[in-house]
Amino acid sequence: MRRAMLSVSNKTGLVEFARGLVELGFALVSTGGTFKTLTGAGLPVSYVTEITGFPEILDGRVKTLHPKVHGGILARGTAEHLQQLKENGIGLIELVVVNLYPFKETIAKPGVEFQEAIENIDIGGPSMVRAAAKNQERVSIVVNPERYGEVLQAMREQGEVPYALRKRLAAEAFAHTAEYDRYIADYLAQELAKESAESTTDQSVFPDSITLSGQKVQDLRYGENPDQKAAFYRRIGAEGTLAHGQQLQGKELSYNNWMDMDAAWGIVEDFGEPACAIIKHTNPCGTALGKTALEAYERALAADPVSAFGGIIAFNRGIEAPCAEALKGHFYEVIVAPKFSEEAQEILQEKKNLRLVQVTPGAQRATAPWKVRSIEGGFLIQEEDEGTTPVSAWETVSDLKPTPQDIQELDFAWRVVKHVKSNAIVLTKMSQTLGVGAGQMNRVGSVKIALEQAREKAQGAYLASDAFFPFPDSLEEAAKAGVRAVVQPGGSVKDAEVIEAANRLGLILMFTHRRHFKH
Repeated sequence: MRRAMLSVSNKTGLVEFARGLVELGFALVSTGGTFKTLTGAGLPVSYVTEITGFPEILDGRVKTLHPKVHGGILARGTAEHLQQLKENGIGLIELVVVNLYPFKETIAKPGVEFQEAIENIDIGGPSMVRAAAKNQERVSIVVNPERYGEVLQAMREQGEVPYALRKRLAAEAFAHTAEYDRYIADYLAQELAKESAESTTDQSVFPDSITLSGQKVQDLRYGENPDQKAAFYRRIGAEGTLAHGQQLQGKELSYNNWMDMDAAWGIVEDFGEPACAIIKHTNPCGTALGKTALEAYERALAADPVSAFGGIIAFNRGIEAPCAEALKGHFYEVIVAPKFSEEAQEILQEKKNLRLVQVTPGAQRATAPWKVRSIEGGFLIQEEDEGTTPVSAWETVSDLKPTPQDIQELDFAWRVVKHVKSNAIVLTKMSQTLGVGAGQMNRVGSVKIALEQAREKAQGAYLASDAFFPFPDSLEEAAKAGVRAVVQPGGSVKDAEVIEAANRLGLILMFTHRRHFKH
C-alpha cells in the first residue's frame, strides 16, 4: 500500500488533503497533534510508533528519528535498496507532508524565555523534509499547505506526482528548512549579541558566516533605472516593519519608491510627537512636528513646497479625513502611515495612482537588527544606527548657554540630520526644517546649501551637523546668516578653534559626542 507521512505544525487544509490521500489509496502515518487532528476527523491513521516498533522518548524529542522512517523515505527504487528494505521490514514512504515547530511564532512572543525557544527547535521534522527532498527521484515532499490541491490534482490525473513537480517541491522544501535555520541562527546571534554587550570582552557580535533569508514579494518593473531589473523581498521575522506594510491602493511600488519610503519612515519613527517627513531621493525636503498629523504635514510642506512635488510622505500618526483632503490637493507618489481611516481612504481613492501603505509598527524583532549593504562580490553588515544621544548627555561648549527652548529646537534638528546623507546639515526653527544640505563633498558646501534654502528664515534658526566641523568656516557662514545655535558631535582635532569661533561669533554650540554618518 502507498504510504504518506504527515507531521505538521500548520494544519491549514490538512484534513481535506489527508482525506484526498485516503481516497487515492494511501495509508497515513502521523505523530502528535497531527495524529489527533486526523483521528478526530475520523480518518484512518497509524501512529508512528506502530511503524517503528519503538516508543517516543526524551519528552518527544525522539520519535521519527528511526530507520523505519528514514529508510522508507530515503530508499531509491533500485532492486538493491528494495531488497534491503525487505530484509529489515521497512516499508516505502512515497509522500512526506511536514512543516516545522513554530519557532518563529515562539520567539516573537513578548518575554519568551530562552529555554522555551530552544524547545521549539524542530529536529525530526527537518530531517524528514531534507531526506524526502534529497530523494525527490521517488518521494514527494510537501511543506506548504498551498500545494495540497496541486498535488492531489496531479495524483488524480496522472496517478502520481510528476518528477517536474517533485523537483519544485524539493526546492521549496530546502528553502523551508534554510529559512527555519535562519530564524534559529539569527535568534542565537541576538542572544550572543546581548551577552556580548553585557560583558567586558571584545568578542564580535557578528557570526563567522551568515546567510541572508527573505521571501520574494514581487518582481519590480525595474530598478533605480529602466535598464536595471529588480525585485522586492521581505526579511524573515520582521513583521511590524515597513517591508510588511499593506498597500491599500495605487500602482505597484517601484524600487525607488521603497528606498524613499524607507528614508521617510525612518525619520518619523524617531519622534514621539506627531511628525511628517516628505522625501525626495532619500533625503528630507521637509520635516516638521505638529499637534496633529495635519498640522505636521502643512508645516513639512511649507518647508519646501517646490521640492515636495512628486515626493514620498510618511506620518507617525493615522490619517483622518481633514489631512486626506489637504494631501489630495498635491501630487505625491506614496503616503505611508500607521493607519488610514475609512473616510481618508475614500477621499484619497480619487487619486488612483497614489500609493497608500499602512504600516503597523511595534512588533518584536525576531531577527538581528543589522543593516546590510552590498558591494561588488560581497556585502557589509553593521548594527542599525538606532536612537541617538539624549539631550541630558549633551555638552554645552560655548560661553553662551542654551535655554530649555533652545535645547528642544536643537534636539529636533539633531534627530532629522541623522537621516540626511552625509555630509549633512539641517537648519530648523519651531520644529520645522528650513534648509537641508545633503551629500556634499565638503561640510561648508552643505551649510551653504541649507542656508540658501532657508534665506531670511535662517535668522534665529538652529543648525545641526551629522559630524564634527573640521574648520570654523561653517560656523562663520551660519553666523553671517543669523543662526542662533549649533549642535554637532564634536571630536575634531580642531574643536578648540571651532569653539573659539562660536564664542567670537556669539553662537550657542553644543556637542552630542555621537556621530550619525549616513552613506
